[in-house]
Amino acid sequence: MLDPFAARYRQDLFESVIPFWMKHSLDREHGGYFTCLDRDGSVFDDRKYMWLNGRQVWMFSRLYNSVEKRPEWLDAARLGADFLRRHARDAQGRCYFALTRDGRPAAFQRKPYGAVFIMLGWLEYSRASGEEWARREAVDLFWSVRRWIADPGLLGRLSLAGAPVFSQLADIMVQISMALELAAVDPDPRYPEILRELYTAAMRHLDPERQVLLENVSPDGTPWTELPEGRLVSPGHVTEVCWFLLHLLEIVPDAGRVDDVLCILEASLDFGWDREYGGLLYFVDTNGRPPLQLEASMKLWWPHTEAIYALVLAHTITKDVKWLEWLRIVDEYTYRTFPDPEHGEWFGYCDRAGKPTHLLKGNNYKGCFHVPRALLFSVQRIEAMR
Repeated sequence: MLDPFAARYRQDLFESVIPFWMKHSLDREHGGYFTCLDRDGSVFDDRKYMWLNGRQVWMFSRLYNSVEKRPEWLDAARLGADFLRRHARDAQGRCYFALTRDGRPAAFQRKPYGAVFIMLGWLEYSRASGEEWARREAVDLFWSVRRWIADPGLLGRLSLAGAPVFSQLADIMVQISMALELAAVDPDPRYPEILRELYTAAMRHLDPERQVLLENVSPDGTPWTELPEGRLVSPGHVTEVCWFLLHLLEIVPDAGRVDDVLCILEASLDFGWDREYGGLLYFVDTNGRPPLQLEASMKLWWPHTEAIYALVLAHTITKDVKWLEWLRIVDEYTYRTFPDPEHGEWFGYCDRAGKPTHLLKGNNYKGCFHVPRALLFSVQRIEAMR
């Protein structure tokens, strides 16, 4: 029943998405990748955004490691990995947010996420290339990110007396993503233990009434419902966290927890699905109040890619037809809304009715990652279950 989806995703991945990025994003002169690409692939900003460059190193390396050892994919991965090695970090080891085309510092975000994806890129690249420096630097960055999340002041972020102190779901998810990758290649027992810790941390974000994960809660898990940030749910983000948790539970198995995660996945889709226009709303307030984010009602590419893979994963685990029905709904909406049949790849930003608000294919937040990762993972999961 999943074979038609696998055929669609394979064709899209290898005939549209990856060729688009291979053709337009590689900077053969200075190294690294352009991510600010117009509809036709032309570059409209030649700065290099570190978290997107790290993601693209990971993507090309993963293709090389898990699909086919094509020299062009390894060469593309090396183009980014070496650029990041030369330019991505300051003297203290912190990662910049953006560099000029030739590698000079251009922006520093004071968040850990650039380092997260550089770490993932280098780790996967080390498997592809056999270059020990990349594995060593990736492991070092993992522990640095853990410290930076525990103490944001290490990145220069001020602690203000009136600012709420939140546990952020994004911080938990990125740590899971790194620990999963490390646990797959390193027998160090600390990684499974960290995954157990992070599962518990994620579940502190559970809204027991709605069975969805809140973006922000107090450190002990107490809801902070008097603030918009404390009532915030990103349905696409919850679906992404769910599939990470399902992978986590393959490393540290617990059948009861699998059922808990699947309950959250179903609730997040029910809670976030736009009954009038279709698609996943970007943000929802649990009390029905206006989210502060003006883009809350928009439909973005990445929540839908994450939902597709989460549903493929849920169906292959349970064989329950409800996940297949949800997959059909999400797939149909996604493929009539986001892919560009003229120039390839996907549009990223649509209004609530599903009309593109921007025709670009990449910017400082959209790159070669969510679309190809979800397509690749979906194809591989379906084919593995045959």
